[in-house]
Amino acid sequence: MFLLGFLVLSGALSGCNTQALHQDDIYNPPVYWGRHVVRPGETLYGIAWTYGRDYRELGSANGISPPWTIRAGQVLRLDLRGTAQPDSNSRVATKPTRSTGTTSAGATRATPPVPTPANTRKPAVTRKPDTSAPIASRTQTVAGVSWRWPHSGTVIAGYSASGKVNKGVDIAGKAGDAVRSAADGSVVYAGNGLLGYGNLIIVNHNERYLSAYAHNRKILVSEGEGVKAGQVIAELGSSGVDRPKLHFEIRKNGNPVDPAHYLPPR
Repeated sequence: MFLLGFLVLSGALSGCNTQALHQDDIYNPPVYWGRHVVRPGETLYGIAWTYGRDYRELGSANGISPPWTIRAGQVLRLDLRGTAQPDSNSRVATKPTRSTGTTSAGATRATPPVPTPANTRKPAVTRKPDTSAPIASRTQTVAGVSWRWPHSGTVIAGYSASGKVNKGVDIAGKAGDAVRSAADGSVVYAGNGLLGYGNLIIVNHNERYLSAYAHNRKILVSEGEGVKAGQVIAELGSSGVDRPKLHFEIRKNGNPVDPAHYLPPR
């Protein structure tokens, strides 16, 4: 009976969107099984974020190319793997296109991507911060990106890849506090369609790195907008959680990494 139940559950999950994979400690992304049926208003960036995939790799696996246009009702195969080719003629991602009813894509199998280094490996710091400066104005250059803290509040939960999984850091604050972009980039997602993140902003910094700002009270930027490091992009809030806080993530090639390896020391 246990085996039968497991097979039924596995079949059900492989045939539909999985609503809480990015929150679940057991089904922790990246996900390379099942499929996703695109809902109205979704973007490839948001879908890739949910399943812990690089948007370029997931697009490649499903025959989708820049500007990454998808349509409502389109089926994205998660069991296929693609390659993360650089976005042409641009340092940051092409302006995101939300799902429409006009563009279709095949599901062509592509060469599996080259495995990325372990997320726990510390990247090289190429420019250390001035520790005498206030936290809010400190910057540290890592992986070609000049990073700064998105909020100067107390860190109440750190990154964890095991046990109680936390794909970023949680920062305490008051409702309405300014949430600032951690680095220069382009907004590729601004909305509340990703379960568990509330009002969410995703910023693309270069071909490898994205950052996310969750649980905002109010979003102050729009998709496709360029932002500068330190620019106010949202008001801190409690959307999707029971207390005001900022949940901040950095992802490299679609995979969560420890923000403490990139942000300036406190």
